[in-house]
Amino acid sequence: MSQFRQISAFVAVGNRGSLSAAARAEGVTPAIIGRRIDALEERLGVKLLVRTTRKVSLTFEGEAFLENCRRLLDDLSNAEASVSLGGLKASGHLRLTAPAGFGRLHVAPPLMEFLDAHAEVTAHLDLSDRIVDLINENIDCAVRIGGLSDSSLVSVRLGEMRRVVVGSASYLERQGVPRSPDDLAGHNCLSLGPQRGWTLRVRNEVQTVKVTGSFECNDGAVLHEWALAGKGLAWRSLWEVGADITAGRLVSVLDECAAPPVGIYAVFPQRRQLALRVRLFIDLLRQRYDAPGYWR
Repeated sequence: MSQFRQISAFVAVGNRGSLSAAARAEGVTPAIIGRRIDALEERLGVKLLVRTTRKVSLTFEGEAFLENCRRLLDDLSNAEASVSLGGLKASGHLRLTAPAGFGRLHVAPPLMEFLDAHAEVTAHLDLSDRIVDLINENIDCAVRIGGLSDSSLVSVRLGEMRRVVVGSASYLERQGVPRSPDDLAGHNCLSLGPQRGWTLRVRNEVQTVKVTGSFECNDGAVLHEWALAGKGLAWRSLWEVGADITAGRLVSVLDECAAPPVGIYAVFPQRRQLALRVRLFIDLLRQRYDAPGYWR
């Protein structure tokens, strides 16, 4: 029992970054947490934490040991949940990553609901457009859109997403509605930097249609704002503009020429068993993204 309490205290400190926060989570005093960490370090003969008056940080050995301890507690939690008559109960620290724009709108809100429903789960959400190294950065799960190239990772399909050509009603009244991809040559197309073009179905064949316009920007959110302001047409993902289409702020055109949708995936390292908190959050995202009309 003393060994389990020591490991539980260490994981609580590693997840929350301080003895006081870990003590609150464990329902004990910071002094007790400190004594358990001291006993664990003495038993192992290695320094796991560097403690100052300002912060607590992990040593190199502590980082490696923390991941193993998390996995140990996850396995114990899953084992108990599998036989518990009271149902499944998630706990522990959930580490997630997602593309910045998509994650802000479609991962962060369900994560907040998930934490409200599972009081014993804490979370870290990294919103970044870089490809995060899940193993080296100790990430439990990544939400990614499009093709997956890393064969060492496991993926679960959460839903699908397509891109649409949109413009404001005022712009379309001034410039006319394009009826085919060929008509885009006569429109001001808002481009995401010097990109090759927009992927559309042209005469039953998916092609990259070269577009031109007076504005370019490497930030898709800015193109979204310019389209709302009536400056031109934009080729944006439905996750970003679906609400604007429903509200009438934007109008989708060339829908019959849209390219096939791409998948949205939950991606995680190959592990013997996913922690319960990860499995339940993946299930929540899948239910959310599959709900009729969600993207609009």
